[in-house]
Amino acid sequence: MSAFSNSIGHATAIVVRMNILVTGATGKVGSRLARRLLEHGHAVRALVRDPARAADLAELGITLVTGDLLQADSLSAAVRGVDAVVHCAAFFRGATPEQAHAVNDLGTQHLAQASRQAGVQRFVFTSTGLVYGPNGGRIAREEDACKPVDAYPQSKLAAERILLAVEGLDVRILRLPFVYGDGDPHIADVVPFMRTFPPTQRLSIGHHADVAQAVIRLLDAPLPAHRIYNVVDDEAPDLATLFASVGQPPPDGTTPERGQAFAALLDGRRIRDELGFRPLLPRLQDAIDAGRA
Repeated sequence: MSAFSNSIGHATAIVVRMNILVTGATGKVGSRLARRLLEHGHAVRALVRDPARAADLAELGITLVTGDLLQADSLSAAVRGVDAVVHCAAFFRGATPEQAHAVNDLGTQHLAQASRQAGVQRFVFTSTGLVYGPNGGRIAREEDACKPVDAYPQSKLAAERILLAVEGLDVRILRLPFVYGDGDPHIADVVPFMRTFPPTQRLSIGHHADVAQAVIRLLDAPLPAHRIYNVVDDEAPDLATLFASVGQPPPDGTTPERGQAFAALLDGRRIRDELGFRPLLPRLQDAIDAGRA
C-alpha cells in the first residue's frame, strides 16, 4: 500500500491506498460508493453475480470479481489480497422474510468467514437505522435497544450480531438513514410505500456523498473507538417536505401505525465527535439547490 494526499470536504489528510472489496456495487448505495472510493485513490474491486450488469464500473477501472454471497466457496478469490471489505449487498424491497434472512444473514456470515480467513484488516457493514424499530420518533443512539418489526431490519440486525461475534475480524457497522441524491430515484420510489404515513412524520436522511464520506472516514481511522456508528445529515425533514421535493402531494396519514415502524430518528454525534464527520450536504434543500437531490 502507498500513502497519498486526498481530501474530504475541506480537510486534507494523508491516507493509505487500500485494496477494497465492495459488495452490492450494482445497487443504489454500493454503485455510488464504489466510484467515490476509486476517486479517493483506493483500488476497488466489486463482487458481482453478473459482470455484464457492472460493465460501467469496469470501464471506470473497478475490478469485477464473480461470486455469490450464498455460495461460500465463491468468495475466497474475491477477498484474497483485500485490505478492507465494505459490505453493502442486501435483499430489501420485494424480498420475502426467508429471502431477506438468507441473503442478509447467511450471506453476511459467509463473507465474514472468508474475510477472516483471508486476513482482511477491516470489515465495514452498511446496516440500517431501521434496526431500532418503533420508538415514538425519539432520537436513537447507538447503545439503544433494537426492536425492529419488519423482516428487512430484523435480518440486518441479525447480520450485525453475527459480525460482532466473529473473532479475528475488525468489524465496524454504519447504521444508515434514508439515503438519497446523485440521480438516485429513492425518494420518488418510496412515495407509494409511504403514501398512507402521517405527513408530519420526520425521517432521518443522508446524501450518498455523506454515506461515502462516513465509509471513507471509518476506513481511514487507525482504531475507531466504537464498533457501531449512526450516519445522518443535519436535518430530518417531514414526509410532506420529502414528497414535495419530487412534486408529490403530502401523504394522507391513513395508516399512522404502519408509519411508526419507520419513525426512529438517528443521533449522529458519535461519528462527528470521534471521526470528524460533517455532512457535505447537511439538508435536503442544500442538495436541491446544488442540483444533487
